[in-house]
Amino acid sequence: MKINTRTIVAIGIGSAVFYVLNRFVSIPSGIPNTSINTAYAFLAFMSTVFGPLAGALIGFIGHTLTDATMYGSVWWSWVVVSAFVGCAVGLCQNKVNVEDGDFNSKDLLFFNLYQIAANIIGWGVLAPVLDILIYKEPADKVFLQGLTAGAANLITVAILGSVFLTLYAKTRTSAGSLSKE
Repeated sequence: MKINTRTIVAIGIGSAVFYVLNRFVSIPSGIPNTSINTAYAFLAFMSTVFGPLAGALIGFIGHTLTDATMYGSVWWSWVVVSAFVGCAVGLCQNKVNVEDGDFNSKDLLFFNLYQIAANIIGWGVLAPVLDILIYKEPADKVFLQGLTAGAANLITVAILGSVFLTLYAKTRTSAGSLSKE
């Protein structure tokens, strides 16, 4: 796992963008304290490009900032899950060719398999269980919130995250695409 200046800058900028998207570009879901966020599509994109460490830190820092400024206190169980999702999606970095400019349907499939698994485990299992263990929340409430957040994030990432990665890959130069005339 390499950490370089580019990755450190990505963590800082990524955390700020995650915060702004999470704080100001979200749609209420109808379930208390649960919304549909574009921030997770951005998190999945950054995690795939910069790897699991960057994804974990962007999710952790961005979610902490959001909770602290929006609610006045941090809901640590969900912060941990944002970090988990960023890390888990980032594990697909070596399976996809986004940096090579050759992001094909196989890469898109791998990306979406990773993000679907991360969202199901994170929001469908970890968030509710941590809410029960840490905050003594009622199981029916937190599983409804977690499953709602997970479904919303899964769909948002499948659509927007896939678009972000496809567009980003088009800006990259394919290996061997340059030739001498």
